[in-house]
Amino acid sequence: MQITSNMRINSERLWDSLMDMAKIGPGVAGGNNRQTLTDADAEGRRLFQHWCDEAGCTMGIDQMGTMFARREGTDPDALPVYVGSHLDTQPTGGRYDGVLGVLAGLEIVRQLNDLNIKTKHPIVVTNWTNEEGARFPPAMVASGVFAGVHTLDWAYDRQDADGLRLGDELKRIGYLGDEPVGARKMHAFYELHIEQGPVLENENIEVGVVTHGQGLAWLQLTLTGRESHTGSTPMPMRLNAGLGMARITELVNDIALSHAPLAVGAIGHCDVYPNSRNIIPGKAVFTIDFRHPQKEVIADMTNRLRSGAKEIADNIGLGLEIEQVGGFDPVTFDERCVASVRNAAERLGYTHRDLVSGAGHDACWINQVAPTAMVMCPCVGGLSHNEAEEITPEWAAAAADVLFHAVVETAEIVT
Repeated sequence: MQITSNMRINSERLWDSLMDMAKIGPGVAGGNNRQTLTDADAEGRRLFQHWCDEAGCTMGIDQMGTMFARREGTDPDALPVYVGSHLDTQPTGGRYDGVLGVLAGLEIVRQLNDLNIKTKHPIVVTNWTNEEGARFPPAMVASGVFAGVHTLDWAYDRQDADGLRLGDELKRIGYLGDEPVGARKMHAFYELHIEQGPVLENENIEVGVVTHGQGLAWLQLTLTGRESHTGSTPMPMRLNAGLGMARITELVNDIALSHAPLAVGAIGHCDVYPNSRNIIPGKAVFTIDFRHPQKEVIADMTNRLRSGAKEIADNIGLGLEIEQVGGFDPVTFDERCVASVRNAAERLGYTHRDLVSGAGHDACWINQVAPTAMVMCPCVGGLSHNEAEEITPEWAAAAADVLFHAVVETAEIVT
């Protein structure tokens, strides 16, 4: 039996599930604050587990608290097809970032049950722990441990702003599983996510077929000058760390523009000291985020930043320290899985285009250990990590239909 174009998910049920999950950990402006391993996250996990139990799935939880809801296949030796994303949010997060991918995966299982369709391969709906990294930096920690990028002990030792450890909080909310992380073998992994960018909406495209994920480099710069009075210090005698940061900000922008249109770069976080209105900053600490889908371009951007920042600091008379504090190489998703997504969009008659993901996702790490692909749907104004984040039920349905077809085709319907 082959999957046919009339097979679709129950779009109303998917949307109702999204709205029900959004009631847990409400934000202050219509979004969500369901940060990882908080009481709200635990409540969201329990609701997800309840829905999975109703759908007849068996739940596994690994030592990072990642949840794996399994619908059995007919072949006990066939590796499962995994599908999912994350339920945790930013402190001022939206209702769809990550959540859509998890609940669309659950909707696949529900619809297969409704249609009484069996698959050769099991299907496992996944909720990865701490994708956002908002409470316990960095992002994508659990999938990183699963892929062997991080060690379990290192992940457990991540601390939030109050000094609480990730491992202790996992135990506190009751989601410290005993399954070894990374022990599962995957036939494939699919992740649906909102675009978090404006391309699909601007071009009136319904579905994004993600072929690559941008690599990134995070650099932390420390400029050291001399604090002095803003009113009485002559301009030629100033060692202004704030001035150095301003000139490096422009340098970052110029470097990214030189690799248009795919390169991006910006200073995201900055601190100036002593941060007083009548004192020239004697120190500035700030981070730079460079991204591009080609590794050699990221290397070029970071090398030019290092040399250009040194020249700026030397000209002003500032001390300079540069530390790479994070990053990962660009991702090329599996050709066969990507083709399954693209073919599904064509079969269903949805407008689609290839995309490069500008954000990191759990799929980026899982791609190192299993064939992986991503599906994206538009979001209004490209706005994400914001309570005003919005999508339409029609966008959610189109992307979930494509995900349904790609996953079920890969899991192989049994006649």
